[in-house]
Parts: sequence; C-alpha cells; structure tokens
Amino acid sequence: MEKIFFDTWESLFRTFIITILAYVVLIFMLRSSGKRTLSKMNAFDFIVTIALGSSLATVALNKNVALIDGALAFFLLIYLQYALTWLSVRENKIKKLVTSQPSLLLYRGEFLPGALKKERITEEEVYVAARQKGITSTADIHAVVLETTGTLTVIAANETPNSDAMKNVKNYPG
Repeated sequence: MEKIFFDTWESLFRTFIITILAYVVLIFMLRSSGKRTLSKMNAFDFIVTIALGSSLATVALNKNVALIDGALAFFLLIYLQYALTWLSVRENKIKKLVTSQPSLLLYRGEFLPGALKKERITEEEVYVAARQKGITSTADIHAVVLETTGTLTVIAANETPNSDAMKNVKNYPG
C-alpha cells in the first residue's frame, strides 16, 4: 500500500505524454471517419463510444499497453463501426440487425399502453416531451414517436406529417 498517492515521476510523465498522444490519435481517427461516428447515438453507436472511452483509459493508465496498441484498438473500433454503418445503409437486413425501429407511443391524443409498456416509457416522459414542444394537452398531439436514438418526437395535431415521414414507425396506422 505504499504507492497509493505516488509511484514515480517517470510514471506521471508517461501518463501525461501517452494520454495526450492517445487523445490526439483518437480525435484524428474520429474526424477522419466522418460525421456519422459522432452523430446522435443508437444502441450500437453507444457501445462503440463506451469501448473507445474504455480503450483511451486503458492506454492512458495501463503501463503494459503501448500507444500503438491503443491506436490499433481505436482504429479497429472506428473501422468496424464505419463498416457496419456503411453496410446498414446498403443492406436492409444489416440495418434491421443494427438499428431498432421507431415506435408510436401516442396517436391522436391517446396513449398506446402496450407500446409504452414494451418500450419502458412512462406517460410522464411523454408529457415532458410535449411540454418541451410547448404543447399542454395530449388532445393537441397527432403522434409521439420513440426514435431509434431514444429521443421522443412530438408531432402536434396541426402538423400532421406526410405519411412518408411515418412509414417506418411501428404501429402507425397511416
């Protein structure tokens, strides 16, 4: 228990240098992989983000991991995410595997209890989303959709959407 607060100056210097270099490498790789890597996250994107953060921490603090090993881990995670999203744009089967489908939670002022339960969303969460849009009554809502990113989209009754915008929403009757 003698090294709780301080090991050596060399250890501090290594952590300082490796963290800066790993951070720069990670930023460079993220920027070169395109905007999609840093977009609003679905579950898959969230997993990649957590893995990148964990890899950065490991490279910064684990003295047994060299910078090039960490850079390779960053590259593989970013490349795999890029490749999977590239494929999901081109292959519907991959898209269905990687991303969920938006779900209708409220339609024409009426909650859909089965959908709320299945998606583990409370009516209170829907009310919050409605208030954020400036709507005070569910009667003034055409639809509330739980998006693939986990956000709630509120469509006011006076903004009835084109059916094209709602075609992939689960349980949408239009």
